[in-house]
Amino acid sequence: MRRILLSGLAAGGLVLGTLGAVLPSASAATNLVSNPGFETGTLAGWTCDPSDKAVTGHAHSGTWALEGAAGNDTAQCAQTLTLVPNTAYRLSADVQGSYVFLGVSGAVSAQTWTSSTGYAPLSLSFTTTSATSVTVYVHGWYGQGTYHADDVVLDGPGGGPTPSPTRSPSKSPSPSPSPSKSPSPSPSGSTPPPPPSGGFRNPIYVMPLDNHPQNITDAINASGDRDFNLAFVLDSGGCTPAWDGDPALKVSADSTVTGVVSAVRAKGGEVSVSFGGYNGTELGATCGSSSSLAAAYQSVINKYKLTRIDLDYEGDDLDANMGVRFGAIKILESNAAAAGRTLHVSLTVPMTTVGFPGSGIDELKQAKAAGATLDIVNIMAFDYGLTNAGDQATSVEMVAQAAQGQLKGVYGWSDATAWAHLGLQIMNGHTDQPSELFTQATFQTLLGYARSKHVGWFSYWSLNRDRACDPSVPHNWADGSCSSVAQNPYDFSKIVAQYTG
Repeated sequence: MRRILLSGLAAGGLVLGTLGAVLPSASAATNLVSNPGFETGTLAGWTCDPSDKAVTGHAHSGTWALEGAAGNDTAQCAQTLTLVPNTAYRLSADVQGSYVFLGVSGAVSAQTWTSSTGYAPLSLSFTTTSATSVTVYVHGWYGQGTYHADDVVLDGPGGGPTPSPTRSPSKSPSPSPSPSKSPSPSPSGSTPPPPPSGGFRNPIYVMPLDNHPQNITDAINASGDRDFNLAFVLDSGGCTPAWDGDPALKVSADSTVTGVVSAVRAKGGEVSVSFGGYNGTELGATCGSSSSLAAAYQSVINKYKLTRIDLDYEGDDLDANMGVRFGAIKILESNAAAAGRTLHVSLTVPMTTVGFPGSGIDELKQAKAAGATLDIVNIMAFDYGLTNAGDQATSVEMVAQAAQGQLKGVYGWSDATAWAHLGLQIMNGHTDQPSELFTQATFQTLLGYARSKHVGWFSYWSLNRDRACDPSVPHNWADGSCSSVAQNPYDFSKIVAQYTG
């Protein structure tokens, strides 16, 4: 099953404090931010995106404030500062606008955000480690329009000369709390891939050989869902595809999954095979070349007569061997087209609290550069931890909206086209993050949200978990074979099965 993908608030060995952190004494504390209220009437001291400017008439105090217009970028302004090691600091600002973020990256990483039509305070506390260079930043969010910020304050002792600013402040390690910039939209002459059409709108993930899989025919009859993503094919050594990466479960010798595929198709359904996952060795890490990887993928396609595959790149596989991977996908798609067929490809990417991590954006850019068509970009809208949302459904909606804006930025798509290419994948019951819980009511709410946006597909992890846990048997917090919440069999699948586009 999936494991924890830490959100930006837990990345990079961060030592975080709270608003009650012990700060230096009042005599030692000072505001380390240069031009904190933009009262110079300029952006002096700041490194900002092109749309940013100092304006009058929108100040929280004084005369001037920062104005950023977040469209294809986040309209970020930042300063890089040198602090004292192992010391507590407090960063604050007053902001107004939709999805306005205040944060710090570099030696430490922390972030907070708000949406407000009037000025609202933002603040966070952090403690430095032995490394002392940090970048403080404020920004909006993709496609969310104009925001204002004023009175940016970093309280604490200074640590020496401040590094010279550059045009691109350094970002924290992925998954980054400071969202990576998206490239400019495609030129008007380029043609994006068409939105997906037809069926396969609600493909539930299932592990056919692990986590006590149910009889697939029984699951279809009970839930009404007939489409599935079968997880996971990995490398068992020497660029050899195998289920779960197990040398005893080589795809070439399989008969069990073949029976599952046949049973699904006998009920009028379809399957995709998912390559990757959090654990094990993904084929793209070992096959060495695009042609070798394409041949490995093709052997699985041939075995199960697939028209769809899913690429689930997580953990160390994000941002690794991208040229090989998407070169292989381009080969597969070209070969299918030459044979008069279409190979539908989905890319599954873990989320952070603010959408794609920087490595996820890199994946999209590499796929685009390689000419590989992604019918669905499937977002794992779980395991990212806490957001400022008041409930789980709202948290997912916020992350999905952020990801949709990033897709628009990378591909230059319209709102509708971006939603049509976005797959919304959630998880039933308890997730790997104790702060997250998806109930049947959460699923029902998100079904309505998916319908309102007409997303490419609505899915969840996993069918194996769509049953209550046996109370007489010890279970993990997010067990791979039950949901850890009160439910009847297939409660969650019955909801997902209702999605048609």
